[in-house]
Amino acid sequence: MTSAPIVTALLSYGMSGEVFHAPLIAAHAHFNLHTIVQRKSTHASKRYPDARIVNTVEKVFEDPAIELIVVNTPNDTHVDYVTRALEAGKHVIVEKPFTVTAAEADQLIALAKKKNKILTVFQNRRWDGGFLTVKKIIANKLVGKIAELEVHYDRFRNYIQPNTWKEETGKGTGILYNLGSHMLDQIINLFGFPREIDARIGIQRPGGKVDDYYDIRLQYSDFHVIVKSSYLVREQGPQYILHGTEGSFIKYGIDPQEQALKEEKIPGTTGWGTEEKQYWGKLNTTVDGLHVEGVIETLPGDYMDFYNNIYEVIRENKPLAVKPEESREVIRLIEACYESNRTRQAIKF
Repeated sequence: MTSAPIVTALLSYGMSGEVFHAPLIAAHAHFNLHTIVQRKSTHASKRYPDARIVNTVEKVFEDPAIELIVVNTPNDTHVDYVTRALEAGKHVIVEKPFTVTAAEADQLIALAKKKNKILTVFQNRRWDGGFLTVKKIIANKLVGKIAELEVHYDRFRNYIQPNTWKEETGKGTGILYNLGSHMLDQIINLFGFPREIDARIGIQRPGGKVDDYYDIRLQYSDFHVIVKSSYLVREQGPQYILHGTEGSFIKYGIDPQEQALKEEKIPGTTGWGTEEKQYWGKLNTTVDGLHVEGVIETLPGDYMDFYNNIYEVIRENKPLAVKPEESREVIRLIEACYESNRTRQAIKF
């Protein structure tokens, strides 16, 4: 068993590569950011002078030195590129959403098992501080038995972004695949697969071609979860609203890590993932017969823990944190959401 850094390549240096993967990999002592694919530019070399910049994915698949490939290309290319990476004998991280269909996900999972290679999905929002805090509140039954959880992931973008595949009609585009893949993964991570799902999906922005709004209700045995996203929310409401038989927890604010990465702050440095006090959530509940009301300090988030786990899996044979089967279930839910919206009926499982 070797402890050498994992030789890693990025298939793209778009938003996910530049903001998330490259900084996390470069800051990690156990990874070597070896190759970056840039088809029309080489500006990644300014920030990562030791990385090799190539203009085709073939040069990555053909390089025997590369152990791990991050497939962070447009959603409709995931199946092709993951297949080629696995066939080339590489471990693979796929940017979310895993695939466009659950059948495609099953196909890739089977191939990874056949090739005995690691396949996982970058579900980094499992390491949001707010989510970790909500997860611990639920685990410790601080609001009693859960009655309802409502989660929002809203933005204000009242225009159509030019020159991006994300705003064009096609396989796997739209806000549900983009942001919904995070939110549904969080809910499955908390509660497992629901009994039924009811979804309304729409286009709210003038001139929009892809969905930019959803309102989804997931029904469990004796409680329900609501997840909502819109690009037309200028005044942000709470991100998490949790109600139970003993009390409530309400939290505003989004995780600070993405903004820190955009500002080129170094992951893992002092204070990383720590949220400002103004965004700490409010808890109003009863604990052992005593009324408790106050703020709960948000647990620090750390997207680096995703890559910590990848190292442990590849080098130390430890369990995978984000199993591909879990991400396939996210895609099952997304497909069910579109069917529910089409029929205007809940989908039962």
